[in-house]
Amino acid sequence: MSKWDKKRDAMRHYDLTAHIYDTQYAEEQIEKIEAAMESVNMEKHGLVLDVGCGTGLLFNYVTNKAKTIVGLDISRKILFQAKKRAKKFPNMHLIWADADNMPLKENIFDHVFAVTLIQNMPDPAKTLSEVKRVTKNNAVIVVTGLKKKFPLEIFEGLLRNAGLNIIALKSENLKCHVAVCTKLLH
Repeated sequence: MSKWDKKRDAMRHYDLTAHIYDTQYAEEQIEKIEAAMESVNMEKHGLVLDVGCGTGLLFNYVTNKAKTIVGLDISRKILFQAKKRAKKFPNMHLIWADADNMPLKENIFDHVFAVTLIQNMPDPAKTLSEVKRVTKNNAVIVVTGLKKKFPLEIFEGLLRNAGLNIIALKSENLKCHVAVCTKLLH
């Protein structure tokens, strides 16, 4: 299966399930978001990227703590669900795009969230490289990895190889590893 075929399959899956996504996954997603937010300190003036934003469950946790939030997803129908949630937040912007080829400038985001993203990508290292590209040097990057796909050692190695410094890692009682990272400076 080609890399694009894998992305297209994920896009189709989320397009087909967008209308029931929150019913199926909201509880699990919120657990991951809350686990991450315990280790994330946000300042009111920051710029936040939610890459692979899905239906926008993160929005409720960051809109009052950031100047602007950008939600990005490859699924048009899931973005339509996110748009419903984003309507109540004046500082929200949504982009239909591929996480491996984001139409965004380098070094602009203060916080990047990649919740339930990398396990859906054909080359997680490439995705993390693109995430790192759009973050400022002092940015906080939250990445989750499904335990079934990424045993802890593999997950930690993937983050380190991407040039990320893990400052907090939570896995207990979660289906995913939740890592709060910073960008390693070279």
